[in-house]
Amino acid sequence: MDTHYFKSIPGKYRTSFRNYYTLQNLQSIRNCAIIFFVINAALRILMWSLPISITKAQNFPEFDFTNWIYIIVTPIFYLIAQLLLTQIRKTKKADTVMLLFTFVFALYIILCGMYSSFIATSDPRNALTVYLIALCVISVMCVFEYDEVILLLILTEVSYTALLLYAHADPTSMLYDQLISIVLLAGFYLISRYFFSYKASYYQQIIEIRSKNIEIEKAGEFKNQVLGMVAHDLRNPIGAVESIAMMMELEELNADTQDNVNMIKESCSKARGILDDLLEAAKNENINVIETQKTELNQYLKSIIDAWKVQNRFNVVLISSVNPLSAQLNKAKFTRVMDNLISNALKFSKDTDNVELHLNQKDSLIILEVKDHGLGIPQDMLPHIFERFSIAGRTGLKGEKSTGLGLSIVKQIIESHKGQISVGSIEGKGTTFTIQLPVSV
Repeated sequence: MDTHYFKSIPGKYRTSFRNYYTLQNLQSIRNCAIIFFVINAALRILMWSLPISITKAQNFPEFDFTNWIYIIVTPIFYLIAQLLLTQIRKTKKADTVMLLFTFVFALYIILCGMYSSFIATSDPRNALTVYLIALCVISVMCVFEYDEVILLLILTEVSYTALLLYAHADPTSMLYDQLISIVLLAGFYLISRYFFSYKASYYQQIIEIRSKNIEIEKAGEFKNQVLGMVAHDLRNPIGAVESIAMMMELEELNADTQDNVNMIKESCSKARGILDDLLEAAKNENINVIETQKTELNQYLKSIIDAWKVQNRFNVVLISSVNPLSAQLNKAKFTRVMDNLISNALKFSKDTDNVELHLNQKDSLIILEVKDHGLGIPQDMLPHIFERFSIAGRTGLKGEKSTGLGLSIVKQIIESHKGQISVGSIEGKGTTFTIQLPVSV
């Protein structure tokens, strides 16, 4: 924390910090005025309930008079603080009236504490508690610039000297009282400047964090725009290459040429898949809420399995213990989740192994498991499985490549459905991805 005992904060923050701490000062004044009024009102009620003999005590008339002054004047400060708070919240700017009002209230509280010490006894050295409390309250609750604190110290010391003269203190007592006051005011100065430094450092950190967040948001938006443009523009040449390959197949090709054409088509398909992953990652990055509709899961999962059977993948099966069972789904996005998990399961399983979709319900949660009996995932990779561009990306049994984006997209989509996904795996025995979703009533 930078200290500002004899200086203010850097110029570029000064105006905005003044607006910030003036708002805080006015809120503190409003709260302090309420507390001070309640204390004096309670004292007034207590005095009314005391026997008449107490009112004949020494200095009681002065105490009675000042108590009424505090009860009458303090609400005025509250009302003005409330009006100024309304103004500063509209304009977002501190003006001279607000700064002067804060200064006057601080002086008022200090003088109240000071005078109460004189009322308690003719020798203020014996009753400095109220004066000390007043100084501490102002030094902690209100923020003042360096020159404002100095002016406040001067006015306080002048007022203290005037009260000593009014009390007709002898020279020796006056000297001791002044020394004590100087010590208290020195403490007030140090505490006030310490809290100024603390709040100024806190404010500068907040401003810097906000600035960094804005830069990060802009960089993220720019990255997504560039990513979207690149992915979109790459689709055309990939599509052109794939079209040429398909046109070549219209003619009779020898075995070697057909293999090359198949390789071209497979490469185009992989490239298109990578672009889809990149676009989906960029699209889902800042989306937390999506449009959903009530979907019966048994029928929905059967339709997904039927789509895989079209690709001659008959080893995807559904095992359900609840029918019907509905969830709120965005079908397009959740189909991407299921296709990604099923393709991963098939990628690391033998052609003879089944991929099982288990559908169950536990209380108000839907439990959907995608289970395979393939290679499994090494334990050291499991913590990284859902990271973007994950190091857990591996080549499939048939050489299928991984972008490291698929499962991170899956996790984003499931969380946007207010669900969760977890994974468990044993090497050589298989992997199970478990999705939890809320039941749609």
